Amino acid sequence: MKTYTLVTINAIFAVVLATTACSGSKASKIKGEWRSKDNETILKITGKQFTMDTDSPIPEDYFMKGDTIYTSFQGNLPYTKFVVKAVDEHNLKLLYPDSVLVEFTK
Repeated sequence: MKTYTLVTINAIFAVVLATTACSGSKASKIKGEWRSKDNETILKITGKQFTMDTDSPIPEDYFMKGDTIYTSFQGNLPYTKFVVKAVDEHNLKLLYPDSVLVEFTK
C-alpha cells in the first residue's frame, strides 16, 4: 500500500512539473525584436537588456515582476515601469509609464 501511494504521488508530481515547464511564461514570450504598428519604434528585448530604438538607442537592464517590466540604466534607481497588457507569439501591447498603450508586432 505504501508503494502504491508513493508511486501515485510521484506520478502526480511529474504531471504537474511537466505542465508548468511546458507552459510559456510572459518573460519568455516578450524576448525578441518588436516593431510598433506605426513603425516608429523598434523594441529589442533580450535575456538581460531592454532597448528602444527611437532617436538614440540606450540598452537598459530589466526584470519582470508579474505583468510589469522594470527597467533601469546600469542598475540606477528609480526604475521605469512598463506594463504588459497582452502578449502572444506575434503581438505585444505595452503600457508606457505615461499611460500610453503601444502595440507591437514581431
